[in-house]
Amino acid sequence: MSEIVKKSRTLTGEVISDKMDKTIVVSIVSKVPHPKYGKYIKRRTKFFAHDAENSATVGDKVVIQANRPISKQKHWLLVNIIKKEI
Repeated sequence: MSEIVKKSRTLTGEVISDKMDKTIVVSIVSKVPHPKYGKYIKRRTKFFAHDAENSATVGDKVVIQANRPISKQKHWLLVNIIKKEI
C-alpha cells in the first residue's frame, strides 16, 4: 500500500509587521474579478505567521505554510525567506 502524502497549503507574500515576538504579519495580494464588471481588483489578506528565530523583517518576501493553531490568530508557519529587504 502506498502512503497518502498531503501537501500543506503554502502562500507567498510580503512581511508588513514584525513588532511582535516570534510573530510576523504577512500580506497576501490576490487579483479577483469584480462580480459585475469583470475588471480585476487587488484584494489584500493579512496572515499571522510563527517566526521562531525572529529572522524576517518588514519588506521581506516570504513563504508561509498552513499549520496547526499556535495561538488565537497564528495558524501559519514561516518556511522560507525568498528576498531579504536591506
